[in-house]
Amino acid sequence: MLGRIGSGFDALATRYKQYRMYRETFDGLSALSNRDLADLGLSRSDIKRIAIESSRI
Repeated sequence: MLGRIGSGFDALATRYKQYRMYRETFDGLSALSNRDLADLGLSRSDIKRIAIESSRI
């Protein structure tokens, strides 16, 4: 039983790390100007996809 509780906490910790990475990436890219995004070859519509991809562990 303790093993399941421990693995539950591990899963929760992993999800939290993924969420934090998503938010940091999303917020960082959202703060850029349209010109800065264009210099990176991105548009505003790419931000969510990139944030999701970066948060996958």
